[in-house]
Amino acid sequence: MSAIDLDAYFERIGYGGGRTPTLDTLRAIHLRHPQSIPFENLNPLLGLPVRLDAPSLQQKLLFEGRGGYCFEQNLLLSHVLKELGFRVTELAARVLWNTPEGAVRPRSHMLLLVDLDAGPYVADVGFGGLTLTGPLRLQPDAEQATPHEPFRLIKMDEEFVLQARFDEAWRPLYRFGLEKQLLPDYEVTNWYLSNHPESQFVTGLMAARPEPDRRYALRNNRLTVHHRTGRTEQRVLASAAEMRQTLESAFHLRLPDTPDLDIALTEIVRRADLMTSVK
Repeated sequence: MSAIDLDAYFERIGYGGGRTPTLDTLRAIHLRHPQSIPFENLNPLLGLPVRLDAPSLQQKLLFEGRGGYCFEQNLLLSHVLKELGFRVTELAARVLWNTPEGAVRPRSHMLLLVDLDAGPYVADVGFGGLTLTGPLRLQPDAEQATPHEPFRLIKMDEEFVLQARFDEAWRPLYRFGLEKQLLPDYEVTNWYLSNHPESQFVTGLMAARPEPDRRYALRNNRLTVHHRTGRTEQRVLASAAEMRQTLESAFHLRLPDTPDLDIALTEIVRRADLMTSVK
């Protein structure tokens, strides 16, 4: 594995603080990372490969101005934290968000466990519109503040369920155990999610990025802005040009230089218009 260019990473996330493996360092990096490197799935949408080796992650997320989904985001963060001297264990989770109660999902999400002198902490910069903006102590049944929503971990058998509180209710995001995962474990699921014709990462567009006072979320051509005050705004993007401009401005993306992008965005708008007309 080639070394991660820490200077390039810190420039990308706008971080100029300490580089010692402490909780303060972890918190500062965890806040800046998702604000600067957005969640997005343009590669699967465009039929481009999603590569998980360290040089490819670095090239795409640091030097090309792109984002990615959980495997890319959290593998990059794992490489950075290990380079700084943190003790990191890569984990996997079953997504519960927007799934029927009782449904059994595969372990399709990646997260990290960071072992600090103060105890173990969960780190996750790749869960889309509800990405953590701060690490959480691995402590069950305790509400924990982050720079955005409160979260908590609930113990279930030998696993943990991550929940977020908004609209005055606790909502489950995913369930995970503490078994260490290896790169091949992620590569199998990554290939499925980025290639299967029914994968949501192949069939539609997703992007997300938090700001200090809000969260931006794009699902196909519908832009949602969740403010920390509780106010929510929604807007339908009516053209490929408007979607492109939103991806560049709200999500800080440097878009891939391919005509396939405008073709894909135009098709997303066409499908949305068709569904509206049917209703």
